[in-house]
Amino acid sequence: QVQVVESGGGLVQAGGSLRLSCAASGRILSIKTMGWFRQASGKQRELVAVITRGGTSDYADSVKGRFTISRDNAKNTVYLQMNSLKPEDTAVYYCWLIQGQDYWGQGTQVTVAS
Repeated sequence: QVQVVESGGGLVQAGGSLRLSCAASGRILSIKTMGWFRQASGKQRELVAVITRGGTSDYADSVKGRFTISRDNAKNTVYLQMNSLKPEDTAVYYCWLIQGQDYWGQGTQVTVAS
């Protein structure tokens, strides 16, 4: 089994920044794609950003230009740099990866106060 653990969430004022980290461990062979989803209260989980092993990334329109996803393949870690945060970014953020099947982290709460 692969374990996925996020960190870096918290409370931040609007306009501030946070950096989320996600480290995968366990039976790691080759992780094709890693990314971040988020789920706000009362809403469905939505894609925030994804990145392939080769470094190709994609973003939701709502975060484009504000968030940056990156990964360190040697450390099996993916990051999400979140700048210019808005109250609408408030959600539980989940790390996600593909290695034969989907794996999910436990989620980390991000709260953006106005």
